[in-house]
Amino acid sequence: MRSVLQKSSATAPIPPWLRKVSMAFVPGSMNPLLAEVTNGLLRCARLSGHRVQKKPDDRTDLILTTARFGEVVSWRKSLLISGRRCLGLKRTPIIYTVVHMPSRSFQSILEHFRAALAQKPLDPTDFTFPGLAPQAYRVLIEQGRRGGPILALERLVQSQAKTLRALLVVGDKRPLFAYHFDLAGSFPRSEAGNLRTFFEDTVLRIVTAASTDEVTEHQALNDPVPAEVWRRLSTPSAMLTTARQLGKRGFFTEMVRIFDLVQVPTLGDTVANQYSEGCFATWDLNLKALIATVTGSVQPVNKGEITEDDLAVIAGVRPDGKGTLIRPVEGKRLQHPSAESLEMIEMIRVLPEIMLGAGRDDRDRAPVVRSQLHGHRGIAAYRPERVEFVPLPSAYYHYLVSCATRAQADGVREAFTRSQALQNPKDPRPVVFTILPGHGVVIVEKWVAGKAPFQIIWEFMDSGTLEVDNSIPQGPMEYVPGPGGKMRLKEGKNICPIDPDSGSAPGRLANLA
Repeated sequence: MRSVLQKSSATAPIPPWLRKVSMAFVPGSMNPLLAEVTNGLLRCARLSGHRVQKKPDDRTDLILTTARFGEVVSWRKSLLISGRRCLGLKRTPIIYTVVHMPSRSFQSILEHFRAALAQKPLDPTDFTFPGLAPQAYRVLIEQGRRGGPILALERLVQSQAKTLRALLVVGDKRPLFAYHFDLAGSFPRSEAGNLRTFFEDTVLRIVTAASTDEVTEHQALNDPVPAEVWRRLSTPSAMLTTARQLGKRGFFTEMVRIFDLVQVPTLGDTVANQYSEGCFATWDLNLKALIATVTGSVQPVNKGEITEDDLAVIAGVRPDGKGTLIRPVEGKRLQHPSAESLEMIEMIRVLPEIMLGAGRDDRDRAPVVRSQLHGHRGIAAYRPERVEFVPLPSAYYHYLVSCATRAQADGVREAFTRSQALQNPKDPRPVVFTILPGHGVVIVEKWVAGKAPFQIIWEFMDSGTLEVDNSIPQGPMEYVPGPGGKMRLKEGKNICPIDPDSGSAPGRLANLA
């Protein structure tokens, strides 16, 4: 085994996807602490080689702005919603809002949400705040149940500040720590005990958001699946069965709809109206393609109750890597697949193929991965003799990337290519998973004789072989031996990692530099 070095976040690996970006500062509400933090961030960015502009233009990648907790920012003054028009820009850069919250207010609101979420029955008035839509209490309750008081606070901050990416800085005369919020609901924390380290860590996290390009420019092929061929396929009905089975088990979280949180006249093309709750896909032997759920960012899709109109056929990857190649289905409306579709098909391309059944001709050839499931859940524990955990490259646990980006696709692909169970089809573990910090889990299954697509996954959930949990790690993590022979999740800043290249054998520390 290679030697293991423990690293602090200050010495964490620099993400390979980072690039030099252009940023500008457009102040909102200000106070001395916000001035100190924004000045420190801009100074650190400049020293790190990034371009800090006096005012934004069409080359600007990211705009920093400010707000105070509890302040309701008008949609007319929101840079996310109205910034392009107000600033005369052709496109909207990434907007990052630095929000100040006094330490006493922070403790008070968390205690409020903790007590409110423990009430039986719940009282909607405990989740009613200025600037939110009348029905927003339902979102805060659901988010609080899923991620605890901090996630309820996150949605409140985003709603009042009219922003998706927020840096919630807690402190009085000086910053104590800051939470990084995004649409997916992540909340990693940067400590401010050492201000230099704090600004360096925060700038790296902010720049990460501007360095990862989306890979959702899907392209339709001029080769539709004939309607008669589609009707003969068994995979579409298996996908509908899977949706119901996973829905019964509560795997998919409720979709976050922007208009359920705030009342604004329009979002335009700045951001999707809602945030999808996961996706899944399985390989079709007849089409030699993935059949996947469609994206929920264009229109609401309940992944627990899909129809055949909520499916897309992924046939490959665009030559330029900016999205997937999709096959229309004759007689059905063309829809784009889920945001993670590129990482799903790329995984298929780089992993081994196997021969099914008698293996007499090419019709029996299939990728070793049969089905893939992505959800905004964590994994609390698993049985290592039946399930394998594979870590992402270590940088991903310190500098979180967004879904639908090239960086996430590369990290997921690299993790699963290191899987012993997938590289060796005879390995007895039929299920493999990885954790996307701040985001959720990706689970894949191999072909198991006599099992329908995803059946082995939901059976493992039922038996406790794979324990799905609401808690999603926000940074460094590992799985350690626990009671009953299971590997159990352990989180923490000072976890001693293994080098991901050395493997992921059961019983070893699972990741993180």
